[in-house]
Amino acid sequence: MAVPLAFFALFFGWPVASIVGRGLKTDSGWQFGQIAEVLSRPDIAGVLWFTTWQACASTALTLLLALPAAYVFARFEFPGKQLLRAVVTVPFVLPTVVVGTAFLALVGRGGLTDELWGVRLDTTVWAILLAHVFFNYAVVVRTVGGLWAQLDPRQEEAARVLGAGRFAAWRRVTLPALAPAVGAAALMVFLFTFSSFGVVQILGGPSYATLEVEVYRQTAQLLDLSTAAVLTLVQFAAIGMILGIHAWTVRRRETALRLVDPSGTAHRPRGLAQRALLGGVLLTIALLIVLPLGVLVERSFDVPGGYGLGFYRALQDAGATGTFLVPPLDAIWNSLQYALAATAIALLIGGLAAAALTRRAGPFLRGFDALLMLPLGVSAVTVGFGFLITLDEPPLDLRTSWILVPLAQALVGVPFVVRTMLPVLRAVDARLREAAAVLGASPWRAWREVDLPLVRRALLIAAGFAFAVSLGEFGATVFIARPDNPTLPVAVARLLGRAGELNYGQAMALSTILMLVCAASLLLLERLRSDKTSGEF
Repeated sequence: MAVPLAFFALFFGWPVASIVGRGLKTDSGWQFGQIAEVLSRPDIAGVLWFTTWQACASTALTLLLALPAAYVFARFEFPGKQLLRAVVTVPFVLPTVVVGTAFLALVGRGGLTDELWGVRLDTTVWAILLAHVFFNYAVVVRTVGGLWAQLDPRQEEAARVLGAGRFAAWRRVTLPALAPAVGAAALMVFLFTFSSFGVVQILGGPSYATLEVEVYRQTAQLLDLSTAAVLTLVQFAAIGMILGIHAWTVRRRETALRLVDPSGTAHRPRGLAQRALLGGVLLTIALLIVLPLGVLVERSFDVPGGYGLGFYRALQDAGATGTFLVPPLDAIWNSLQYALAATAIALLIGGLAAAALTRRAGPFLRGFDALLMLPLGVSAVTVGFGFLITLDEPPLDLRTSWILVPLAQALVGVPFVVRTMLPVLRAVDARLREAAAVLGASPWRAWREVDLPLVRRALLIAAGFAFAVSLGEFGATVFIARPDNPTLPVAVARLLGRAGELNYGQAMALSTILMLVCAASLLLLERLRSDKTSGEF
């Protein structure tokens, strides 16, 4: 536990505490009155209100559109099901900057809806809500669908034999069993949308700002650290509460899973109603998932005078737009290098943490487990800016070092590594290690000969998730990526922030490249998963 604790204390706790300290502490002491003063401001109250209600609306809309798909994937067999499952999951591993760019190409200025019907939704809340559904659709499908597939349908059929109608049987038998999974999925969606940054930054314009966007504005544009510190504390408290509720619902869901029949329950659609449901879900996926990605790719080839590779060729020229010190194409190699380094760090820290969590139990370990999840909810903007003001003097003068970016990205990757490896490590029979020790094996050799062969698949899946999320990290990287070494998400955001058709086209081209790299990582994960493990997200 020593290495993970030291890592989080140094690269998470210290930067966040420094930002809060600089914002709330003066020469005369702590100024806790700033909290009430900031929260009483009308503009901040508006940000808090918008952050909360858009997260609630995004969660409700995601559940409304994704629950039918969860049922279809759980109960129906149809051609291309596994491929479609991978397609549905692609948006979740995409950087939020790419998600925002895809919807900008669909509903923004010059987008598909603008060209066809003269309708623009960018800078409106509807674009934000739809992009959030696009991003979180897979969370509901995989989390709820994974449990739904393991529920014995004969229980509902028995209720119908006893006189209950179809809806009454579903409401009284299936829904209570699904409730923990639905609650867990809803809380995860709420968590991601409550802390939304890239999507709101690109699609919301100046009219809409979440807490994360406002922290960025107060820090990077206004240099108002006191307001940023208060908002960070508010977000920290809210996310802590959400994670606590999430942990409780996950425990309930695990209890439910032990009670169900794990046998396969999927079948071909029967009757007109089931075929119509399948058709409706396929149409929803086509319009909500495939269409934005398709429009993004199409816009990347839509050069003046027709279709071509002009925007892709321009990525090789640093002087094409004057936005970068190096050719934008270099951002691809930079991102791959950073993501590989971040993946190695996340595997080391997350693997040690998961191993520690399997060996002991108790309140301290539960607190340690919660600590590992905090980077998913605490403002990445705060972490990134905290890196700049804390890691700038010996013995840790890293502000000009390339390793700073992978360290920030690894913070986001560690929770995925822990959540992927922990169930598998807990399933390893401790008696195997004890037998190896009795036969004279050292702890290192016992791990290499016993644990590693059993967890190799989980390790590869964890590496894939860590690589994908590191590749798309934006909130912290936008502060610490050097101008001569931008990452792909930072490069896309910079291009979108400048006027001109060439900048816009290059942003679409870079986003397409980033989407393809993330999709390739996801397809590799799907190949590594067995049919049994692919039901859980």
